Amino acid sequence: MKGTLLLHARRQFSKGIKMPTKYAHTSLIAKDWKRLSNFYQEVLGCVPIPPERDMSGEWLDKATGLNGAHILGVHLRLPGYGEDGPTLEVFQYGSMPEHPSVNPNTPGFSHIAFAVDDVPATAQAVIKCGGSAVGELTVREVPGVGLLTFQYVADPEANIIEIQNWKKSVS
Repeated sequence: MKGTLLLHARRQFSKGIKMPTKYAHTSLIAKDWKRLSNFYQEVLGCVPIPPERDMSGEWLDKATGLNGAHILGVHLRLPGYGEDGPTLEVFQYGSMPEHPSVNPNTPGFSHIAFAVDDVPATAQAVIKCGGSAVGELTVREVPGVGLLTFQYVADPEANIIEIQNWKKSVS
């Protein structure tokens, strides 16, 4: 009977039973969490949410599936949201493998995006603060949506960021 109930519950869930869901955070694993956190605060207006984290122990090993996991870092409130908005979790593990190179077309999560008033000025700030350009400034009318101005850039650890600005089409 228990197995039948579990199977029934899975079927109901897969058919779209609604439950309260809220986007909470994106985790960005850094080589130097303090430097990367400062970059996102300076360039993109993210705000740290205390306390800074220094976590380790059996509970973390179980949660991560890693032996001897040790995490340092901070959550940053993303701009444009209130106190309960999603955060960017900038964490650094005590031991990490080398990061593979990621391009805009790499499968999986490839970038985060920020809406800004001035894309060229933001791109220059990224570069001034240790980041780099990935692509060129691009302006494109998207039919039925509006005028998109955007550029792919990278933070100081080569994580891709899309900076964008949308203007509604006048129809």
